[in-house]
Amino acid sequence: MLSSLTKELQEQIRDLYSAEVQLVKALPKVAKAATTASLREAFEGHLEETKTHVTRLEKVAELLEIKPTGKTCKAMEGLIAEGKEAIGEEGDETVIDVALIAAAQRIEHYEIAAYGTARAIAEHLGRKDVAKILQQSLNEEGAADKKLTAISEGEVLAAAALADAPPPRR
Repeated sequence: MLSSLTKELQEQIRDLYSAEVQLVKALPKVAKAATTASLREAFEGHLEETKTHVTRLEKVAELLEIKPTGKTCKAMEGLIAEGKEAIGEEGDETVIDVALIAAAQRIEHYEIAAYGTARAIAEHLGRKDVAKILQQSLNEEGAADKKLTAISEGEVLAAAALADAPPPRR
């Protein structure tokens, strides 16, 4: 029952916690599937950040005097399922890396929206302590999205475009 803004914030935190815990399990598989070294390193680095996000959300839950568990983020389940489809594809490795980046950026955009909403609610409720913690993770999610864009535009898309090039004439 969402009878107050405080209860909505609590639900947002539980949803984020579920999302981040799911990602901790999924990211190693995504990193392993990436063939571009910089992409693999980005996924491995973001795994460590995601573990930190879980710890921060546990701290937020403690500050709000709630348990962070008890909710399943269905949106993250779906986004991870899309990423699994990319992992299972056969074909040009760099094109698969493009698909992995696309799936990862969808996840980042979801997290950016979720952290931004939770932070705004916390600020409105005067919970600057909670808002500050959420902002840290929001900043890292934004940086991860920008890093994925840089990897995509800087190397992966150009390499993947070669799969579309016609064979050389003889």
